[in-house]
Amino acid sequence: MDSPYAYLHVYLIDGVVTEEDERLLGEAFIGTWLEDDTSFLFFSRPGRKEVLGLIGANASLRLTEEHRFTYEEWHGGPIEPVRVERFLIAPAWKRLPVEPGVLEIVMDPGVVFGTGLHPTTRDCLKAMLHVERDGPLGRVLDLGTGTGILAVAAAMLGADEVVAVDLNPLCVKTAMRNVKLNRLDGKVLAVRGKAEDFSAHEADLVIANLHYEVLGTLLKAGAFRRGKWTIFSGLLRSQADEFKSRLASSHLQVVREWDHEQTWFTLLVKSGGA
Repeated sequence: MDSPYAYLHVYLIDGVVTEEDERLLGEAFIGTWLEDDTSFLFFSRPGRKEVLGLIGANASLRLTEEHRFTYEEWHGGPIEPVRVERFLIAPAWKRLPVEPGVLEIVMDPGVVFGTGLHPTTRDCLKAMLHVERDGPLGRVLDLGTGTGILAVAAAMLGADEVVAVDLNPLCVKTAMRNVKLNRLDGKVLAVRGKAEDFSAHEADLVIANLHYEVLGTLLKAGAFRRGKWTIFSGLLRSQADEFKSRLASSHLQVVREWDHEQTWFTLLVKSGGA
């Protein structure tokens, strides 16, 4: 079976498109990606007529750009099954036989990033396996969950509960869909919110695959002192060096690190509550 969309038709709107607005956009509408006061509307077929109809009904919205991509172009390449140590990440439309002992994560990323292709995702999975070898994961907090891939992986590794957080409502919807695909309803809760708003959430393992500035804000707020472990990812080389110095100043110990071609870095940190 091929990927679910041949092409993606994207319309950039100046203004915030609400869930109520989305009901006017027809069957080909996929979802809205929000960036501040800009809405990116995704369709599987041309949706200009529906978009103009929405704008006609809402004077606060304005169409600024239109684009068309293949589904593979949008995701940076074809989405294929990916093996990461004990994990097999398989798109919902291209499943493979699963060997004994392998944990299959079934993903439908839609238009959200987090397919297992990016090295930071793969290294976060490796870091979780390292933590699991040390003992039970316990309660897990996944900040910036995207498609929910890391939250699903944590649940498969036996986490007691997983809270998956993302500011973008489309990410939350996509993560919830992937939780259901993997039959983990009740084990993983996907919620919308800022990572900073969860700095006091009790968790044994925090996964923070976030922008550098957000990581710095959370570190300053002491968000990583109460639990046992934290996985930091999404760090470029210069950022990783500086961030390790900040961790040391906060008396947080880097236990292990992974890098992809000395470009993307992932750090496994023993937190203050260990």
